[in-house]
Amino acid sequence: MTVDHELPPLTRTRGPRLRAGIAALPRYRPGARSTGPVARLASNENPFPPLPGVLDAAREAATDLNRYPDPAGTALVTALAGRYGVTPGQVVVGTGSSALLQQLALATCGPGDEVLFAWRSFESYPIVAGVAGARAVPVPLDAADRHDLPAMARAVTDRTRLVLLCSPNNPTGTAIGAAELAAFLDRVPADVLVVLDEAYAEFVRDPAAARGPDLVGRYPNLAVLRTFSKAHGLAGLRVGYALAADPVADALRATGVPFGVNTVAQAAALASLAATEPLARRVEAIVAERGRVAAGLRARGLAPGHSEANFVWLRRPDALEIGAACARQGVLVRAYGSDGVRITIGTPAENDRLLAVIAAVAR
Repeated sequence: MTVDHELPPLTRTRGPRLRAGIAALPRYRPGARSTGPVARLASNENPFPPLPGVLDAAREAATDLNRYPDPAGTALVTALAGRYGVTPGQVVVGTGSSALLQQLALATCGPGDEVLFAWRSFESYPIVAGVAGARAVPVPLDAADRHDLPAMARAVTDRTRLVLLCSPNNPTGTAIGAAELAAFLDRVPADVLVVLDEAYAEFVRDPAAARGPDLVGRYPNLAVLRTFSKAHGLAGLRVGYALAADPVADALRATGVPFGVNTVAQAAALASLAATEPLARRVEAIVAERGRVAAGLRARGLAPGHSEANFVWLRRPDALEIGAACARQGVLVRAYGSDGVRITIGTPAENDRLLAVIAAVAR
């Protein structure tokens, strides 16, 4: 018996059958990037290198790259639990807070459900809603570019499964107050998960602002997201973490990718977490530059909003024109259609360059 191994050619009329709606999902649009001699003020990156001890810890961890990382991130989880006064079971690490955000959407939502968030806010929010098959429900910011929490509470329906709050808000920089957040959480049904996205928490200086970790024990339907990408300056390693009640934390672990946070990232984050005093000095330097940039913009006839983050916000209908003009002068900022321009706080030299350029292009 002979077997003919020559198979007839296949006639392909279409590709694989993808889930309905995938093609319509919005795509995340990162800030402009360049390797040239430009001021990179478009992506809210920390302009400084890793904190003392971080690179040494990363190099040592890199000698063990032939082994899988600790899937639970035990050492980092234990350190974070001690920092915030929660149990290790209430801490979950992930590949950036954005990944944890998507895991929470997958854990709570399905077709026909709703994800509620302020708008304009973090661009990933409508994306994660769509990935989970849920409907995105944006609620406009108020006149001061802040979350309108009473309006958001009124927008909650019996189909709402997830509410996303960003404080300080990206891109407007406004923070949610502790009292208004507590009132909102008291009003939201207990079976709706509220996520407080605090990626920029270290830069907040308003004593009345909400602080998510203080509320986790009080509200079982609250999850708090934080990251090592911003204040710690480890954006390239992708390490974030969530603080949540045990059932929510268990759901995060169930929906996560095994071994998601690599060995080097875990070691670097742990070392960065231990560098408390250098971190505090660096954050204070960025906060001081934030004030200087805002004052410089005002002196040039511009009107930045109040920011509690590592960026400032200019509400401008000509945002795209300003962004393009700045780029031509070697300064990369983030333009949001006709809404406004977000300007990351860089080094003093980068900030000087920004102020010199924007005075000429934003009139």
